[in-house]
Amino acid sequence: MKFLLRRCRPSLLRTRYPGALLFNLAAFLLPALYSTLSKLWVASIDSSLVVTTDTYTYIGVVAEVLNEGLPRAAWVVIGDKASRSLSQRLALTHTLILAQAVLGLIMSIAFVSAAETFARGFVPVEVRAVSINYVRISAFSALSSAIETAVATATRALDKPDVPLVISSAKFAVNIILDFLIISRFHVGNHTPTVNMQAGIQLTCGLTAAFAGLIYFLATTSLPQWRRDRAEHIEDESIAIPRQSQLRPSWRALLVLVRPGIITFTESAIRNALYLWLVSTIVALGTTYATAWGVFNTIRWGLVMVPVQALEATSLAMIGHAWGSWRRDIGIETRHPGRVALPTILRIVKPAFLSVSIALIVEVPVAIFLSIWGARSFAWYLSQSDDVAGVTAYMWRTLDWCYIFYAVSTQLATILLATRPKWYLYQSLVSNLLYVLPWAIVCQVRDLDESNAWTYHSFVFGGSLVFSFVDILIVDTLWAWRLATGRSRLERYHDS
Repeated sequence: MKFLLRRCRPSLLRTRYPGALLFNLAAFLLPALYSTLSKLWVASIDSSLVVTTDTYTYIGVVAEVLNEGLPRAAWVVIGDKASRSLSQRLALTHTLILAQAVLGLIMSIAFVSAAETFARGFVPVEVRAVSINYVRISAFSALSSAIETAVATATRALDKPDVPLVISSAKFAVNIILDFLIISRFHVGNHTPTVNMQAGIQLTCGLTAAFAGLIYFLATTSLPQWRRDRAEHIEDESIAIPRQSQLRPSWRALLVLVRPGIITFTESAIRNALYLWLVSTIVALGTTYATAWGVFNTIRWGLVMVPVQALEATSLAMIGHAWGSWRRDIGIETRHPGRVALPTILRIVKPAFLSVSIALIVEVPVAIFLSIWGARSFAWYLSQSDDVAGVTAYMWRTLDWCYIFYAVSTQLATILLATRPKWYLYQSLVSNLLYVLPWAIVCQVRDLDESNAWTYHSFVFGGSLVFSFVDILIVDTLWAWRLATGRSRLERYHDS
């Protein structure tokens, strides 16, 4: 029995694919569930303002450029547990969190200053005037998401997926309690709930959850390591500089993160700039179409994609570990490894293939169910509008099969992101510049209205998913071929 308990300790489970996946599923499920519920709350207040809540999403898209910069470097840098000590990886983590907090604060202040301009671009004219305060309140979600993403990504790379779960649990619990007490039909007091109250609740809970996760991480991981390093220093007086200083944020650690971080930042900036450019054309078509688009996004990026996101995070962590272990075996200074045996390549990419298999098993039945039975009803509950529900259901029926390609390509892309970030940038540039950009230009120059807009938008959003799948498949094959034939030139290893 004791043997079984030792085998099942959480600290061991988190370092393995099944255990990490379970933690990640729970961590991604709770925010997606609340995102869905929040639209229900707003629809009960004023269904015409459901589209206003999408500004929170679009602020998140802009913040995503920041959150996919340095944090996505964590998989290849902080995830390298074979070549870096835990103290070094924690120093990189602390540096990442501090840098993201500063950048998130700057971005939040910029959003507040440009609230009216932002509303003009992403809120339909019918509800624009009442949405400006919502934008100002939601602006500081950039700060909370920056801290939350930095903590969650870094701790997953450290094999601590319980930290993101704590963040999600805290956010979900506080959100539900405050929503029920303040803006639900059964709220306490005689006040009339408003959409701005919902924005304030989201901001409060975002900041609370981000700092709760940070404190939990520092208390359970950083502080114990600091004590261990301090004890070793006391025992070994020959160490001139206290080893606990290795845990502090530093410029050197920031430079280690910036090198791959610039690559992921550039990729995200290009991709999200094109997306927001397209969204501005959608918003200009009026409240019904824009609301339908927002509800469609809630479906496609909400509960439906939770398994895909959890599988992606798990695959990234496992491949990052395997890549770091292989680089240590060949020598971290080796940049020309020669021919790499096929079994070695398969060992590195095995988590991605496992994630692909699970994604197909889960997402195919879900897509079929939503297309036949669920999309229209789900959309109506989120919007309380028959017109919006009809448009949303049509959007889903035309693109559902494309998200099967997305589920697969997302897992295959983890091979590049966790090993060769430059290659990840290259495949993204091919997809966005050769496919998305031309179609985005077409959507700008064509005279679109609600009757013909989806014909073009479906080619952009659905076609890009299929194009990206083919693109990633080719680049992954090229990545493996160059390793197998000895043509790869690896990135230089930088010590922190």
